[in-house]
Amino acid sequence: MLPSFSNKRPERDEAGFPTPSSSSALGRSNERASLSIVGPDLVIVGDLVSNGQVQVDGEIQGDIYGTHVVIGDGARIVGGIVSEEVVVRGTVTGSIRCRKVMLQAESKVEGDIYHKSLGIEEGAYFEGRSRRVDDPLAGVQRPVLPSADGSS
Repeated sequence: MLPSFSNKRPERDEAGFPTPSSSSALGRSNERASLSIVGPDLVIVGDLVSNGQVQVDGEIQGDIYGTHVVIGDGARIVGGIVSEEVVVRGTVTGSIRCRKVMLQAESKVEGDIYHKSLGIEEGAYFEGRSRRVDDPLAGVQRPVLPSADGSS
């Protein structure tokens, strides 16, 4: 019996980026993406580093490094965000460096945004500079997570 091959391409959004549901969007072949959640009653003082998806509903006083980041309603970030893509519904005071940025209607961002793709919904508040660059992550030193066995 011959194996069947599919010509199906990963789903892409209107900007041409792979959707989070496709494995190529996460930079992993067969691994399931992890989701880390910062709850509304949690305050983190320091940087948050994740190789997966991050949902922030609480407060972070530090930088966020992730793959796909969602800043939820009522969330407050005082620091920068470095990620492949970010969706902002809450408040960010600091710079954003992401390939794809979406500021939703209830968001408030005070800081510069370096992006390849930027969407701003009506009702979003943005005070800062917007710079479209081919690779907004170029030159950014992302902290390295130690492996599960404790080595770097």
